[in-house]
Amino acid sequence: MQSRTVSIEDFIELYKSKRYPLLDARSTSEYNRGHIPGAQSLPLLDDEARKIIGTVYKQQGREAAVLKGFELIGPEFHQKIIRASELAPEKNVMIYCWRGGMRSNILAWLLQMAGFKVTLLKGGYKTFRHWVIDQYSQQRNYIVLGGRTGSGKTEMLHLLAQEGEQIIDLEGIAHHKGSAFGALGQEPQFMQEHFENHISWILSDTSSTEPIWIENESRHIGRNQIPPMIFEQIRTASKLTVNVSLETRTNRILQEYGIFDADILIEKTQDVSRRMGPQHAKEAVQYLTDGDIRSWVLKMLEYYDKTYQHSGMSQENKKEAEVEFSWEEKGVGIRKMINKKKEL
Repeated sequence: MQSRTVSIEDFIELYKSKRYPLLDARSTSEYNRGHIPGAQSLPLLDDEARKIIGTVYKQQGREAAVLKGFELIGPEFHQKIIRASELAPEKNVMIYCWRGGMRSNILAWLLQMAGFKVTLLKGGYKTFRHWVIDQYSQQRNYIVLGGRTGSGKTEMLHLLAQEGEQIIDLEGIAHHKGSAFGALGQEPQFMQEHFENHISWILSDTSSTEPIWIENESRHIGRNQIPPMIFEQIRTASKLTVNVSLETRTNRILQEYGIFDADILIEKTQDVSRRMGPQHAKEAVQYLTDGDIRSWVLKMLEYYDKTYQHSGMSQENKKEAEVEFSWEEKGVGIRKMINKKKEL
């Protein structure tokens, strides 16, 4: 049974439509740095073997490197087949490596011998990365959702999605809520490369002409950086600001962060002491020490509200509008936002 090699466009279309198991034949470190979303790691070579074979290739040439490769991985072939059978019990798989070369072809040959039908990506993961950059570089019709800390903008995005609106939840993709406290309760963040992969993967399912709601963000979300092409569009796109009462915002933050130990909150508060001002930070820490969480929240909101106002002054949004939003009548609020979209 022969494998087939297809273009990146056909590869992605087939994967998204058929959901065949997708195998990444690169090393674990390459996979962890970034991979096609949903791909399972089945490395032909581990990091150490890859290093050894690379050295042999440089010193003795391709033929010697190939022989060394079979020496190192040949005894593991049966384990590769067993693992592939677990991941793809119907024996129909898609495979890629870095350039669509030796590693993916050897794995394809091995699995074909075991009765698998294999589809390979022409140009490998390197071609996919070009596709990723192309996706997030495109000019799109973003609507920036603005609002002060604690407004619940991320939750609003998902309510908009339930109404059929297109959204990109950057904080959800980043596993971080954007502030100094944003990593609390979240899964570990992706490496930057994989963060970009996820953004483009979602963007590829959106219409480039219809509006896409995206939250107003600073350049960095935790350790991840918003791709410059998207960040510049956020700075200049039309913006809808939601106005949520201070009382509601305070209560939402209490519910979200009041569950964490005071020591953790003190540590995170001290991380922003320089920007917040030593005296203000000292007061905030004292509130935590005294167990007065509400006063701590109010103190932190003073800082974040000033930061929000300052960041807004640096933006160049084409059009701006505001909506009064009450979480007690969230359905009404979401409808108001959708209706206001027509003015932007």
